Amino acid sequence: MLVYGTALHSRLLLGTALYPSPDVLADAVRASGTELVTVSLRRESAGMRAGQAFWTLIQGLGVRVLPNTAGCHSVREAVTTAQMAREVFATDWVKLEVIGEGDTLAPDVFGLVEAARILTDDGFKVFPYTTEDLVVAERLLRAGCEVLMPWGAPIGSGKGLNNPFGLRAMRAHFPDVPLVVDAGIGLPSHAAAAMELGYDAVLINTAVAQAGDPAAMAHAFRLAVEAGYAARLADPMEPRDMASPSTPVLGQAMLA
Repeated sequence: MLVYGTALHSRLLLGTALYPSPDVLADAVRASGTELVTVSLRRESAGMRAGQAFWTLIQGLGVRVLPNTAGCHSVREAVTTAQMAREVFATDWVKLEVIGEGDTLAPDVFGLVEAARILTDDGFKVFPYTTEDLVVAERLLRAGCEVLMPWGAPIGSGKGLNNPFGLRAMRAHFPDVPLVVDAGIGLPSHAAAAMELGYDAVLINTAVAQAGDPAAMAHAFRLAVEAGYAARLADPMEPRDMASPSTPVLGQAMLA
């Protein structure tokens, strides 16, 4: 997968929140095979005393960092957080979240487009957390985004792909844009389904961090993403409404 001119060989992106301990997080990252993890400036404050241990741990894992603006509810808040994250984590990549509604954590798509435009003009490479709405997606691309991250379901819900029709339409509408399903995935089968739809990657956090065995679950997601991607490349059959015999009937004995 090529994003902003950078090749990522793993199609599994991993969040770093909600793990029971730093050691468990490290084991999960290694088991996932990921090359890119998201980090929250608000929680970790890398470079400061409170977050230095976490930052040292992440640096030791040899993965690329994607700071996020999790918890931001306004354009100003998101832009300021992104600018601080760029200084702290020394990267111009940012996962942009502008939350518009508290119960579903649905993005404020109007604020998202505005913030994306401000940040791309400022040299950021923006990964926007959005819905599967095609109009919003088009506006984000016009704002300078080169990747889109539509939700599968509300953040942390684990419900999977709520709107596969919408996700399929987005894939068809933007065949050359890197697409990453972000949020709502709870099981490896959900991740495989996203990859079978033709998505380029998935971003997982809670489903791994809150599993009974996070490292084992991270490994399961790794296999599921690889299987879903391989299935997509293998050109799966189209579903049928009627039955079709899988065993040839030619030469079959016929009873009088």
